[in-house]
Amino acid sequence: MEKAYFASDYQPILVQILVALSFVVITMVVTHLIVSTRKRVRTLKKEENFECGIEIKGNARFPFSIKYFLVAILFVLFDVEVIFFYPWAVNFTETDWSGLLTMFLFIAIFLFGFFYIYKKGALDWNKIQE
Repeated sequence: MEKAYFASDYQPILVQILVALSFVVITMVVTHLIVSTRKRVRTLKKEENFECGIEIKGNARFPFSIKYFLVAILFVLFDVEVIFFYPWAVNFTETDWSGLLTMFLFIAIFLFGFFYIYKKGALDWNKIQE
């Protein structure tokens, strides 16, 4: 038998949405009022970019090494794949053999990709070409 849903079932969600929206609106209004009441003094030093206290040297448009991008992409790829393990682990007791076999297939594909990039030398920092 299906459960009937009433408007009162959604009241906690509405309260949470209202609290979140009111927090955002109040924060934006208060910060706007604080900033608008102060006199702005613009100097060359204030308009200068600041990066962790390091003095600016040269142009910021120099090319990055491909090593940086490769490591970043691989991290994102495998990090997102690992996220798919969580729903399976939460529902592990409700799944039957098909759920287990599906996860074994997913792990096999995951490991195949990992060993593929390992074999290509993507994880060896010294092998990666500039």
